[in-house]
Amino acid sequence: MSFTFKKIDHIQLAAPKGCEEEARRFFTGILGLPEIEKPPLLKKKGGVWFTLGSYQIHIGVEEKFSPAKKAHPAFEAENLEALKEHLSEQGVSFVVDAELPGANRIYIHDPFGNRIEILEWM
Repeated sequence: MSFTFKKIDHIQLAAPKGCEEEARRFFTGILGLPEIEKPPLLKKKGGVWFTLGSYQIHIGVEEKFSPAKKAHPAFEAENLEALKEHLSEQGVSFVVDAELPGANRIYIHDPFGNRIEILEWM
């Protein structure tokens, strides 16, 4: 082949119209992801963007929104036990899943019902 894929640039999660402030409260306020500025031409479409290391998380407005119940991004974390305590203090519920060998992992849902996996490799 004359082409190659280099990396994942961003992950897009859908959300309903008017989601921006709630997304900021969750992704920045609770998860600690810094917000990044959307390009001016894309701002008018709504949504909000965040950064996670060298990746971006885009929360995009979808007119006929339906949350992703199975498809999901997976974020690798350090000190998952501390994160679980933080999530509990913030009123964010999570489900512990011990089915992946060598990983401590949980599932959460963003304010719009999208599934997010968070794991720590042991």
